[in-house]
Amino acid sequence: MAEGGDAATVAHEAGNAVQETPKAEPEKAAAPAEPAPPAEPAEPTVRTIVLTGHGGYDKLSVQQKPQPKAGKGEVLVRVKAAGLNFSELMVRQGLHDRMTKPPVVLGMEAAGVIEELGEDVSGLEVGQNVICLAQTGMWREIVAVPATNVFIMPEEMSYEEGAAIPLSYLTAYFMLFDFGNLRPGKSLLVHIAAGGVGWAATQLAKTVDNVTIFGTASASKHDAIKENGVDHPIDYRTRDYAEEIKNISPKGVDVVLDPLGGADTSKGLQLLRPMGKIVTYGSANMVKGENRNLMKMAKTLWQSTSVSPVSLVKTNKAIAGFQLAHLTGEIELVRSAFQDILNMYKDGKIKPRIDSVWAFEQVAEAMQQMNERRNIGKVILSPEKEPTKPAEGDAAPTSPLKKKKPSLFRRLSKRASRSKDEGEKKDEVKNAKKESPIKQEEQEKADDNKATNGHVQQTPEDEKIEDEAAEKLRARLSGGDPNIEDTDKNVEEKLEEGKEKAEDVIQQTEEKVDEAVKQEEAPTEPAAQEEKKDEAPAEEPEKIEVAVENPAETDDAKAAAADVVPDDKPVENEEKADGDASQEAN
Repeated sequence: MAEGGDAATVAHEAGNAVQETPKAEPEKAAAPAEPAPPAEPAEPTVRTIVLTGHGGYDKLSVQQKPQPKAGKGEVLVRVKAAGLNFSELMVRQGLHDRMTKPPVVLGMEAAGVIEELGEDVSGLEVGQNVICLAQTGMWREIVAVPATNVFIMPEEMSYEEGAAIPLSYLTAYFMLFDFGNLRPGKSLLVHIAAGGVGWAATQLAKTVDNVTIFGTASASKHDAIKENGVDHPIDYRTRDYAEEIKNISPKGVDVVLDPLGGADTSKGLQLLRPMGKIVTYGSANMVKGENRNLMKMAKTLWQSTSVSPVSLVKTNKAIAGFQLAHLTGEIELVRSAFQDILNMYKDGKIKPRIDSVWAFEQVAEAMQQMNERRNIGKVILSPEKEPTKPAEGDAAPTSPLKKKKPSLFRRLSKRASRSKDEGEKKDEVKNAKKESPIKQEEQEKADDNKATNGHVQQTPEDEKIEDEAAEKLRARLSGGDPNIEDTDKNVEEKLEEGKEKAEDVIQQTEEKVDEAVKQEEAPTEPAAQEEKKDEAPAEEPEKIEVAVENPAETDDAKAAAADVVPDDKPVENEEKADGDASQEAN
């Protein structure tokens, strides 16, 4: 009984525990929970092309950035198309004089739709198609722009045309009509006539009666630039454009638009007629390849012209420089000129040509298109365009981390070195000569001499000269260096000294290369004879031994030689037999 009672007691207590357990849970559930704090609305973002550093195409990336807001006197615009200019290529490489420290958003022109008006904005409405100008920051899906930099688009104009007009046509307009004072009957030289500014300058110049236009472009673009208005297209890659112009117009031209710099500026100045004007607006000769090229920059600086006012007075010529980015404080001047340009578009006098439209994600390919001078007209970026696969044969932009250009001395060394096939052939000759230790030793000595003369190695002294030239160039570009006196004369003297050293090294290197190539292409006569003897078939020495063993018996020797040689190949003497056998072996 006790045991049964104990068991019943235990069961009773267990039952009570089971009943009490579910009562505790509802009490906890019924307890009032603390209300969660309201979630803050996520800040809207827009796709943005960001330059993360100075260098190659890999320094550009599409990122999500906070959407800008329309401030006082500003307009919020949804971008439909944005223009790409050569200046942005220079900014990416770290060559532009108005550089902003990365990360930075590039883009100076765009076209789109007004989405919001800020305070104190009049004359504009939400939903209007507009063209925008800015110092930078246009490569976004949505941009905030001062209302003074916004222009209403003509109804017949596309977004791509709206993004193609501002910088190219304003630059050409100011150079031709303000600096150039282009009038009827004058002549004009337009470099890179198939580019954005060149295309615009040709059309604007044709609005003046009887203007003769010379335009430089590769031969494949001549039909296009002639259709646009160029009278005399010149292939700058195969011909000297200065000589071509002199043949057609012995006195030269009245206006030169120079985006190149360096030696081309000097040539342009010499091409001017009396009362002529050259307008420089870039240094495209400095931009070669994907990354900044110090040697190309140095060469452009060395070849740049230095003109004194006295020389201009004596020749009755003028030099001007232009960059639209430096007209930030002249908004009324810019608005007046741009209104003239829009009126010309409405009248059908001008029409921009769109070379290609690229998605934001393909900004690197778009830059490569322009960097390699493959475009005819304007290159456009679109935030609404889907990325497309590159066509077959098109090379994708390479990253400087994957592909590094060798130095000048290494390129010369590679040019002078022997090919792999030649090396394998000479190894076979060496192996064939192992039977004669003396010949093998002589051949190895000759090969070593050729290898020494043929391979140009960069010595510590060469590296020092190259480093000094680079350092002087950096100091020249940055405006001075603590170890260099801050005078133009001193800098020029040091640059000239570095130039002479570099030219001497290059000349010596090329002489070594030429000498090595000659030695390899024209081996000495004794070496050639030894090679012939060594490569001759084994049967030939036997015939010679038969002739030498019995020198007194001339007739018998001839008869023996006749027996060895086949009847269908008669041989008059032993030397001819030896030569024929050597040719058959070869």
